[in-house]
Amino acid sequence: MASVTAAGKALLHLSTTTPDRLALTSLSSPAVSFRSSRSRSPFLGLGLGLRLATSSKIPALHARSAARGLRIEAAARPTILVAEKLGEAGMALLREFANVDCSYNLSPEDLRSKISLCDALIVRSGTKVTREVFDASKGRLKVVGRAGVGIDNVDLHAATESGCLVVNAPTANTVAAAEHGIALLASMARNIAQADASMKAGKWQRNKYVGVSLVGKTLAVMGFGKVGSEVARRAKGLGMHVIAHDPYAPADRARAIGVELVSFDEAISTADFISLHMPMTTTTAKLFNDETLAKVKKGVRIINVARGGVVDEDALVRALDNGTVAQAALDVFTVEPPPKDCKLVMHENVTVTPHLGASTVEAQEGVAVEIAEAVIGALKGELAATAVNAPMVPAEVLSELAPYVILAEKLGRLAVQLVAGGSGIKGVKVVYTSARDPDDLDTRILRAMITKGIIEPISNVFVNIVNADYTAKQRGLRISEERIYLDSSPEVPLDSIRVHLTHVESKFASALSDTGDITVEGRVKDGSPHLTLVGSFSVDVSLEQCVILCRNVDKPGNIGRVGRILGEQNVNISFMSVGRIAPRKQAIMAIGVDEEPDKETLKKIGESPAIEDSVGEIKTSDIKGSCSSQFDVFILQLLSLSTSSAYEIYLKMR
Repeated sequence: MASVTAAGKALLHLSTTTPDRLALTSLSSPAVSFRSSRSRSPFLGLGLGLRLATSSKIPALHARSAARGLRIEAAARPTILVAEKLGEAGMALLREFANVDCSYNLSPEDLRSKISLCDALIVRSGTKVTREVFDASKGRLKVVGRAGVGIDNVDLHAATESGCLVVNAPTANTVAAAEHGIALLASMARNIAQADASMKAGKWQRNKYVGVSLVGKTLAVMGFGKVGSEVARRAKGLGMHVIAHDPYAPADRARAIGVELVSFDEAISTADFISLHMPMTTTTAKLFNDETLAKVKKGVRIINVARGGVVDEDALVRALDNGTVAQAALDVFTVEPPPKDCKLVMHENVTVTPHLGASTVEAQEGVAVEIAEAVIGALKGELAATAVNAPMVPAEVLSELAPYVILAEKLGRLAVQLVAGGSGIKGVKVVYTSARDPDDLDTRILRAMITKGIIEPISNVFVNIVNADYTAKQRGLRISEERIYLDSSPEVPLDSIRVHLTHVESKFASALSDTGDITVEGRVKDGSPHLTLVGSFSVDVSLEQCVILCRNVDKPGNIGRVGRILGEQNVNISFMSVGRIAPRKQAIMAIGVDEEPDKETLKKIGESPAIEDSVGEIKTSDIKGSCSSQFDVFILQLLSLSTSSAYEIYLKMR
């Protein structure tokens, strides 16, 4: 049983009347992806975007499938659970694509009971997505969308183990959060909240609420990410001297807006104002404690619009009481909402707001749209630039690497099918040839897809870009990467990708390189993946159509004999390529065909006297190797014939 997924007004399931052999050469629409029935999702299985199939293509799909004895049924749309309130613009996008269940204020028990019926979950900061939630999903949950920046309420490790992508919306509320930080800074400096409350109580206390000026004061931005850098820009406009601490921030980006990156201790000891913008992690939890606050400049003022847990609230109360910290302005708290008798909230030198950082009309709608698009894109199969537990690759890089991602997975799948049974795979070496500097070539997504290609065909493990490294480690698969500099134009990101499977035996002797490794290499030509090396043999094989590879002796008449056999069976040849060691020595013949040759035709080719490398029978029902991708369906079948015939590798790429 196999299935087909088309993103559009309908999702389609496909089954064939010949389950032992899937022959779908006529289904060549790039808008359709095929996947084996064991795949939980057409999405993360590939890490590629699936283009929308228009409704006009569906009848043609039905017609072609009917002609080949295929049955197509409409399937239910994906189900998305929205557990916290989301802007209407985002909700409209979700409803157009999926069935949407809006269930707010769910208890942990209720969330666990619902999650096994959902393909995606969208939360804000109030819902905890724990390991128990992922376990309760029973593998169905494919995407968790966090409508906002912080993801400390999502168990990322559990999500990664279960192959669930976690995406957030880091850009839509950036300006709103930065503006709120500046608003708190200014209102705290001028005692706005306290003076307002005093007047509403009927008092006129001008002398009590004398503030401090911002011009010339030093602001330390702790965490120089999107929000932190926006706060820095606005503070510079107020005439403040801005320094920042962030061990991961690039110095050139800080210099571009006139900010100096300094050490943690220097930042907190010299600043008049400290604005917190770091994430909540195990290393930042209660980072501002008694020990840290003892190092600050006396009379410092602290603003926090990041995460409440980065501040030890009891320690901050003590620092306020003894005058070490003059004032604090807080939008976030360790427990939200905080207890009614919270000393920090009630402190007279503290200005508080109920987590309003992203609470502008524009930001709320922007976050809703951003997270809706990210979740929908992930369910379609698109790589999300905002994924937080997958290779973080910018959108422009994803677009540039898209054809190489396809090539990487196909090379992995091809290489693993060449391994002789029982020898096992422990070492993989990937060699990238490129004219670019290592810092300008991000290969993480390529490594993930090679891992997927190697592991999936020989196991029942579902591998995707989220859990590829984890899965490889669990299976003891050591993957090393090497980069070879090529003196050519850096406009093309990669010249070639070569995959070596080390210390293994091969069913196809010609696939072994001089080092004894199974070696395959590929390139992208005119946007399409090509196989260019098998073992020590150079070939030129498009990986987008049916290809027959066989090992033979290079001598006159071989090409003609093979062409005649295919012609007699009305199989049209689209190209033929021969890679050889030397004239009249061993060679590999690559034959591109427009139609799938039957087993008898392959047998006749294999029985040719010049064909070498005999093996025993391999049943096609035992072969794994189908996968889907953005542009085609890749089905790898290893066909061997009689003991006197060649070992054939039949590649069906559509």
